[in-house]
Amino acid sequence: MAFENGIIDLRSDTVTHPTAEMRAAMASAPVGDDVYVEDPTVIKLEELAAEMVGKEAALFVPSGTMGNLIAILTHCGRGDEAIMGTNGHTFLHEAGGLSALGGVFPHLIPNRADGTLAIEDIQAAYREEDVHHPPSRLLILENTQNQCGGVPLTLDYMRSASTIAHSLNILVHLDGARVFNAAIVMDVTARDICAAVDSVMFCLSKGLCAPVGSMLCGSRNFVERARKIRKQLGGGMRQAGVIAAAGIVALEKMVDRLPEDHKRAKLLEEGLAGLQGLEIVKGGAHTNMLFFRITPQAKNNCSTIKELLKQNGILASMSGADEFRLVTHYWINDQDVHKTIQCFHEML
Repeated sequence: MAFENGIIDLRSDTVTHPTAEMRAAMASAPVGDDVYVEDPTVIKLEELAAEMVGKEAALFVPSGTMGNLIAILTHCGRGDEAIMGTNGHTFLHEAGGLSALGGVFPHLIPNRADGTLAIEDIQAAYREEDVHHPPSRLLILENTQNQCGGVPLTLDYMRSASTIAHSLNILVHLDGARVFNAAIVMDVTARDICAAVDSVMFCLSKGLCAPVGSMLCGSRNFVERARKIRKQLGGGMRQAGVIAAAGIVALEKMVDRLPEDHKRAKLLEEGLAGLQGLEIVKGGAHTNMLFFRITPQAKNNCSTIKELLKQNGILASMSGADEFRLVTHYWINDQDVHKTIQCFHEML
């Protein structure tokens, strides 16, 4: 499997194209008006998504960023506080939407190397009722934790973090963009991971290969309130079954093949480890991501390496001043991995 243009695109799993089966499903999907909750394909997707993560209901949204924002605006009011990690996607990569659009205050605590937020830090972040304090309403966790290396958070941790939050009357939202990657690595189900949280968002358009969309799941009451906020944000879609059909294929056919992506990320790690001028960081390939930094011993600097890769038909992204992130996905095969390793050996 490779892209039609022969490019080896390792920038992210967001670059995935829909499979042939997805395209066929999209072409034949029965549709209706989803704002009126009349699109049968969207309804089927939402029911499937809710069942897979063990929640009462689900809402199809255009993107993961919108899904996280809708969750925050559903759980929190203006002036409320959401506790999250300094390396969390909601803080780093969602354009400050919770504050700009919701008036929600982010309370940051540090992510540890394993992606978790220390239980004592969560407890300390809680604010007692006081005229001077914003009310602590929400805890946001991320699994897998992207910026910490695509690392999965264990079931024990998910339970512990949710338990302490709930004891403080704080709700818990999970940014589970790649929650199925986490489930595969830990040999559990996504339902197990999500059992203790109040809401979860997961993406269809990353490693699961759908062209558009994410799912926001929770209680029926939560989803009904979220549906109105989706409309307020301009996320109400009409004959959305055309794209929801690809999401159904993603959930039915693409989850069980995720170990292939993890295996290829590990092959990248093994092929690059020990190479002079390159240092594997963040614990190596936990799931489908590999982070490494270019050291002063390398004969080429980062910008030169990135350009040389591009000239060889390989696209890579920088995750820091001297740090690369490579992400494997359905459209990366063993040959692509071997070519990428060979190119790094030649450049370094």
